[in-house]
Amino acid sequence: MLTEPFAEAIAAAEQIIAEAPHVETEQDLTEGYDYLAGSIRASIQMAWAYERDFPFFVQSTGPYTKMGLDNPDTLYFHSYLRPDAEYVVTGRRGSTRDLSFQVLNGDYSPVDVPDSLTAFDDRALDIAADGSYEIRFGPERARPGYVQLGADAAMLVVREVHSDWSTEKAGMIRIQRVDSIGDAPPPLTKDLMAKRYAVAARMLTSRLNTFLAFPKWFYLNLPVNTLTEPRRTPGGLSTQYSSVGHYDLADDQAMIITVPESDAPYQGFQLGSMWYVSLDYINHQTSLTADQARVDEDGMIRLVVSERDPGLANWIERTGHDRGYLQFRWQRLSREMGPKDGPTVEIVAVDELPDRLPFYEQARVSPKEWQARIAARQVAVAERMLG
Repeated sequence: MLTEPFAEAIAAAEQIIAEAPHVETEQDLTEGYDYLAGSIRASIQMAWAYERDFPFFVQSTGPYTKMGLDNPDTLYFHSYLRPDAEYVVTGRRGSTRDLSFQVLNGDYSPVDVPDSLTAFDDRALDIAADGSYEIRFGPERARPGYVQLGADAAMLVVREVHSDWSTEKAGMIRIQRVDSIGDAPPPLTKDLMAKRYAVAARMLTSRLNTFLAFPKWFYLNLPVNTLTEPRRTPGGLSTQYSSVGHYDLADDQAMIITVPESDAPYQGFQLGSMWYVSLDYINHQTSLTADQARVDEDGMIRLVVSERDPGLANWIERTGHDRGYLQFRWQRLSREMGPKDGPTVEIVAVDELPDRLPFYEQARVSPKEWQARIAARQVAVAERMLG
């Protein structure tokens, strides 16, 4: 059967989920099967998007195809490339906080991270008054408005980052191979379909193995309930810094994370599950940007990670996850970051929060106010996904 390789990959993927080392509870396994469903959808989508002669952008990850500790504030797109062809990317800049481009030489694997051949944000573009822009990628020598592709260039990744979900609007972007504009791809064949199902099969198992191994490289070797100093994000994103960690908390404990409000255009924090994906950020406040967070009078943002509701504006909900990952990102930077820009962490009892938080009374919110915050998230994500 033509689909047999993919069917076999699904069975192998289910075994990978069931045997994952962090699975301890029924919730762990149930969420693993949900993660598997998203990975199946994504693998099919990515295999059918493997079109380098008539390319198009597809959403690399989203609320229902999560992977790689996806940022709740980011729209991710990618398109495949041939290093010896020329491509034109045209777009219209939206009002989002950051728009960046990165050329990779391959895909993530369980043993390697693809090299970043070039990375830049829209500050490098010539953007017209109406927000329109054009970039060309190809094998020729780089010049203004033209990005030279390395001999092993394979993928163009675009990230559009929101900070204020309720007001910022995404832009538009498309890609074309210059020498195929106006032409049409050849008719589909059975051999091509067989190839795509085989590619999807390899993508599915590789995707799961990769992102189960990935946290071991960057997170789990750190002391629990700590966060690193800000450091350049691995992978070649030159204008992004991150601070990472992993947590293990009891239901009566809270983690107070104190961090300065940054001068970076984008500053965001999120939790991730042991499957190395974001928690539900639509119906729960499992992430906050600097624009969404309450900033105390001393210029500090104090986040409270806990299972129990502390009645505070900056509560980060664990949603039943005793263990997981912690991630800060700062983007579109124009300076180096140091330890003073980063977070400090304190573990306290939830009942101690009134005495441990210097602006506790000012940070309190009512149940009705909290419900309004969640409603705003639901609306903003729905509009963003359609924008």
